[in-house]
Formats: sequence, C-alpha cells, structure tokens
Amino acid sequence: MSRSVAFPELRPLLRGGNFGNGGYLMLTRIARVLTMVVLVGWGAAQDPASSHQASLQPAPVEKTSAGRRVAKPNTQPYQVGTASWYGEDFEGKPTASGEPYNMYDLTAAHPSLPLGTFVKVTNLENRRTVVVRINDRGPVVPGRIIDVSYSAARVLEFEEHGIQQVRLDVVRPHRLAMAMAMLHEPRLDQ
Repeated sequence: MSRSVAFPELRPLLRGGNFGNGGYLMLTRIARVLTMVVLVGWGAAQDPASSHQASLQPAPVEKTSAGRRVAKPNTQPYQVGTASWYGEDFEGKPTASGEPYNMYDLTAAHPSLPLGTFVKVTNLENRRTVVVRINDRGPVVPGRIIDVSYSAARVLEFEEHGIQQVRLDVVRPHRLAMAMAMLHEPRLDQ
C-alpha cells in the first residue's frame, strides 16, 4: 500500500536519491519554515517584559456613557528613540537567531527583546508602521534602539535618510494568525 503525500513537492524526499538543485531548494525551504516555526514558538513562550525596560500591563478599561466597558488602547510605548537600517553589507551573514540575514525580510535587530518577538515600529515623522520580527542583536551604534531591515525602512519611508525617530510597541503573540501572515516564501532566485 503506497502512502499518500499531502505535499507533492515532498515526494522526492521520501524516495531518496539525488535531487539536483531542486532538492537543495526544497531542503532550504523546509529548513527555513521549520526555523520560523521554532522561532515564533520560542518567542511566544518568552515574556517580552523580562527585559526590564518596560512593564507591559493589560490595557486599562474605561466605562462609556452607556455603561459599557471598553478597553483603552495601550498608549504607553515599549520604547521611543532612533532607528537605523542595515542592508546589503550583511546580506546572507548569520544573525543572532542563526538564520541568514535577508534585507528583504521584515526583520530587525534589538539589544534585549527575545528573538522571535514581533514589534510594531512607527515612524514618528509620517506615522507609517510596520511589524517586524526580532532575529538579531544590535544596533551597535550608541544611542540607537533598533536596526530594521532594508525592506522595513522602505515601508517606513526612511531608507534614504538612514536614521529616524520611531516608537516601538511589542505585538502580543495571541494573534498567531497575524504573525504567521507576516511570513513569506523564501526567494528561489538565490
């Protein structure tokens, strides 16, 4: 009786043998997906408040005139300061998480947040926002609070300036569907 494979692209892996370049790409894709799953799970298991830089309290509740209870948005940022971006010089080099740096991923380097933590970065000049995943340690330049990838800097529209005042808000992992939507297929043109 033959086993049915849910993903046809995994059939060569089950048969064994030489996969050629396609097998290498498939193994790379599987390794990246498994790494992402482990990192997201590890980041979700750690408490971002353990860095002792801010206490992340539940949003306060206020009563409306109709007597309903409504949660106030969390107006206390995790951190506010200067952000910079890093790109081509670090492309392919290993990050603190072990994965190779990809300047086109929405990732960032932070000195103390747990690896795998998702952070909403807001450009304080134009109010543009992006959610990045912490996968590296940095920045190395004193006075900066975060290094974002080139793609994140483009979304925030400060890639030409190099540095920008930003606000950081830790994204709670209870929205795993949103966090998983941030992941994308690896590029095959490498």
